[in-house]
Amino acid sequence: MTEPINVLVTLSLSEDLIKKLAQVSPRLSIIQQEAHSPEEVADILGEIEILYTWDVFPEPGDAPHLRWVQMHLAGVDQILEHPLFTSSDVIFTTVSGIHATSMAEYVLGQMLAFGHRFLRMMEDKASATWPEGRWKRYVPDELRGATVGIVGYGSVGREVARLAQAFGMRVLAVKRDVRNLASDDYTLPGTGDPEGDIPDRIYPPQALRSFLKECDYVVLTVPLTPETRHMINADALAAMKSDAILINVARGEVVDEEALISALQEGTIGGAALDVYSQEPLPPESPLWGLPNVIMSPHVSGFSPHYNERSVELFAENLRRFLAGEELINVVDRKRGY
Repeated sequence: MTEPINVLVTLSLSEDLIKKLAQVSPRLSIIQQEAHSPEEVADILGEIEILYTWDVFPEPGDAPHLRWVQMHLAGVDQILEHPLFTSSDVIFTTVSGIHATSMAEYVLGQMLAFGHRFLRMMEDKASATWPEGRWKRYVPDELRGATVGIVGYGSVGREVARLAQAFGMRVLAVKRDVRNLASDDYTLPGTGDPEGDIPDRIYPPQALRSFLKECDYVVLTVPLTPETRHMINADALAAMKSDAILINVARGEVVDEEALISALQEGTIGGAALDVYSQEPLPPESPLWGLPNVIMSPHVSGFSPHYNERSVELFAENLRRFLAGEELINVVDRKRGY
């Protein structure tokens, strides 16, 4: 008889979703035990071959049979220096791609909020008066005809491009490899730009300044790597238009936050919509809280009522592939760091 493959799920998933995983194959022994540290599941780690987790990453010696970690996240910057990642041959996969719909809608919402002066409207609502000169105060910058620049053309960036194109925007993108425009990333059906056809122009990272000069909205969707850390620095911010809006749904460290605060205070860019920060939660003393040209949210752009269902669907497909000896979806490239 074929030995069972032990799969540990450290997440709080519904019974129906656990059943969906078990239905992939009778060879799978699904063990669900909610945990947030390896110590909480230390008694069973020794027998586990597959781990599905948000934040439980054991030392290699504590999980000697572990072959694959399916993460419940898209980003892997928190494990890049963990021994399980650096000193083992364990495969890591992510759920990158399941966030594209909610994150792209968040980005379009922020562009509309700035373009249609929602910040001013909320400010005036709080005072219970509408000021004189409504035309000058509220006349919008329409999205149609404006230029959006997307830094990082993965699943989220491509869905931003698709929605922006529907609004009649000019789309530019920065992509690490401009020779291969097609995407092999996981994509929700009907979303994104699989062939890379939408952008009017695609720039390499080395041409970032030239790219920024063209953009009315700059959207950050890159993974955090040594190459992207602080890629939006004082020099990059100086290249932006004085009324351009920066939207960051990537990672806080992609931006030099001190340089951004200075640019916002001095008015050298028009504003920013920030979902991520260098330090999370953002400290109360951060100047960002008090800036009138900033919309802030607490790292929620990827939230979706369908998050668990989409994650489990991807994991179930990866389980099928694992058992069939096929290539897994969203395998993390250790050299690139995502």
